[in-house]
Amino acid sequence: MRLIVHDLANHDYDAWLSGFSRDTDEVIGESGTIRHCVGCFGCWVRTPGTCVLKDPYKHMGERLAACDEFVLISRNVYGGYSPFVSNVLNRSLPYVLPYFVIQDGETHHQQRYKQRFKFSVHFYGEGITEAERHTAQALTRANAKNLDASHYSVSFHNTLHELTEVQP
Repeated sequence: MRLIVHDLANHDYDAWLSGFSRDTDEVIGESGTIRHCVGCFGCWVRTPGTCVLKDPYKHMGERLAACDEFVLISRNVYGGYSPFVSNVLNRSLPYVLPYFVIQDGETHHQQRYKQRFKFSVHFYGEGITEAERHTAQALTRANAKNLDASHYSVSFHNTLHELTEVQP
């Protein structure tokens, strides 16, 4: 199963997502109210693996653990994700444990789940600068490492039309 998180308007993502299976893929778009992570760490202490905030995003850790591929489609915002996509990633904190390990001289969270997935990020927006591309690539690499992705890729699209031409 692919887990697809996007910030596109409904009419914009229909063409791009037509290559995905509605039966086996889960699509999360900016269609409902998502509460912001408050940094309480309740997902580690009070309700391990589940966010304490009561909204449709409280089980993001389990959703990640169930996917084979995690796809993000985001407007490029100064080399980072859009506010919605960033918020969904923040709410995915229950996917990892509160304990740390050293990997390649860097500190990372221990994994809660054994499942590994491919991680694909599609940034779109006109006029993405080289500095923004570099920042976005570094961010994607860091997220892939923190999520223990088996493989990751990042691509850039100047327009939504260009994005819809990419085969999923």
